[in-house]
Amino acid sequence: MLMEDRFYTVVRIDGDYAVLLPDGGTAEDEFPVARALLPAEADEGVRLRYSMLEYTVCG
Repeated sequence: MLMEDRFYTVVRIDGDYAVLLPDGGTAEDEFPVARALLPAEADEGVRLRYSMLEYTVCG
């Protein structure tokens, strides 16, 4: 089974976690991810792609 790439925006940084919002999602869809799993460039407003169990910065 192939997984589609998923896209998220970092809406806020909360200590050791970044809160992500999926493209097309609402505030109810936001979820925290450990910052250690994200690229160093991830900051509020940055768009991320999740593919092959890895987050990368888009653009």
